[in-house]
Amino acid sequence: MNIKEAKEEIVHTVRAYTAKDDFGNYEIGVTHQRPILLIGPPGIGKTAIMEQVARECGIGLVAYTITHHTRQSAIGLPIIEHKDFGGVNYPVTEYTMSEVIGSVYNQMEQTGFKEGILFIDEINCVSETLAPTMLQFLQGKTFGNHKVPEGWIIVAAGNPPEYNKSVKEFDIVTLDRVKRIDVTENLAVWKEYAYKEGIHGSIISYLDIKKENFYTIETTVEGKRFVTARGWEDLSQMIKVYQKLGIPVTEGVIRQYLQHPVIAKEFSAYLDLYEKYASDYNVEEILKGSVNPGAAERMASAPFDEKLSVIGLLVSRLSDGACDCFEWDSYVERLFGVLKFVKGEPVLIEGLEAVLENEKAKWAKNQNGKALDKVDARVSRRMLDTLEEYLKDARGGADFDVIRDKFNQNVAKRQNLLSTWKSGFDNSFHFIEAAFGESQEMVVFITELNTSHYALWFIGENGCDKYYQYNQGLLLGERQRSIMADIQGIEKELSFLG
Repeated sequence: MNIKEAKEEIVHTVRAYTAKDDFGNYEIGVTHQRPILLIGPPGIGKTAIMEQVARECGIGLVAYTITHHTRQSAIGLPIIEHKDFGGVNYPVTEYTMSEVIGSVYNQMEQTGFKEGILFIDEINCVSETLAPTMLQFLQGKTFGNHKVPEGWIIVAAGNPPEYNKSVKEFDIVTLDRVKRIDVTENLAVWKEYAYKEGIHGSIISYLDIKKENFYTIETTVEGKRFVTARGWEDLSQMIKVYQKLGIPVTEGVIRQYLQHPVIAKEFSAYLDLYEKYASDYNVEEILKGSVNPGAAERMASAPFDEKLSVIGLLVSRLSDGACDCFEWDSYVERLFGVLKFVKGEPVLIEGLEAVLENEKAKWAKNQNGKALDKVDARVSRRMLDTLEEYLKDARGGADFDVIRDKFNQNVAKRQNLLSTWKSGFDNSFHFIEAAFGESQEMVVFITELNTSHYALWFIGENGCDKYYQYNQGLLLGERQRSIMADIQGIEKELSFLG
């Protein structure tokens, strides 16, 4: 199954394992809660989905890459205890608490989560000295003398042997005690994640054109050549920061993340072209409704990879803008709840102090428990800063009307942002419509918007007449599948390479 399906299956398993009967006992007893074993290629997002599962299920998460550990840190250090057996005192070897188990208890104390996921990565790549410990862990849910606390679900991940020479196959006895899920890479699923995480638009557009370069591992006489989803994501972050700082993203930089010289060279050329398209077509002006004369005509007659690139530029900006709107919408809604609370309090300062302390406690809990995604974290951080500002104002003599006026300024900012991007969506459709009309390119544009979590949220909340018109008129079962199949069958050679 793909990583999205694997995530859904893990969510279902977590909910089943944490379900309780009328007496507060687990419906599935702890002894029958099989550890989940994910087997899949490196770098496809196994760790990322663990964080998502924990957030969605409202539980804690402790993650370890076990290959970084020694036998001592995994099972604890040996200590000598004295015990009586048959009236005779014997020295007996015991073990201190495992670092791994200790981290679970620390997490419980810091976050208040009594249930959670203990995620162990690269479990089948451990050293010879740790291998028996890992078998014991999967079979008996213990490290050394200490069990994983009740309510904490074990999820382990490993690589198939073709990807790692140090992989050790599990025996049937162990496999018969786990819930095994085999995961494969899938570009379509990764794109949903990419839009939500704000992966650089050049990467998404390039992979739309060169799908076969999303994930590849080759063995040559010169050694391993590979590209993984992790490599693309990390490269995206570096591109964004380099561009912000005005540092050129060279082929050499790209090769540090895409460890396949041919793909790195291709993407380097494409990145230059992507930036050229952004300038030539002036994407920011398209979003504002000020289209360069002849831009639509040029688009209509351009090579297909150029069309896909410009469509990708538009969708990427729309997705980022929609994400900003979502963030501000969430922030204002949460802030409105605060104002409703403090308005009813007899003393403004005391009300704000109580709210601020509560927000700080939630922030600490969520941060320690990795319960926030990037957007949630920014909203929470902005909330804390705003509440501290309100409290400072109140201590300086400001009354509720002053606080409310500041809140209304944020409401106005939100409304301006929503209006700006409402126009951005409408103007993008006008441009695509002018260039292509009702065509396969419009299908591509709609399909990409449907892949973006935040774009769909924005349209659902704010409407977009052209989207509804074309989404209903063009994306119809067999027609969509037929057109997208044609797109996927287009020659692999790109115009920018030839």
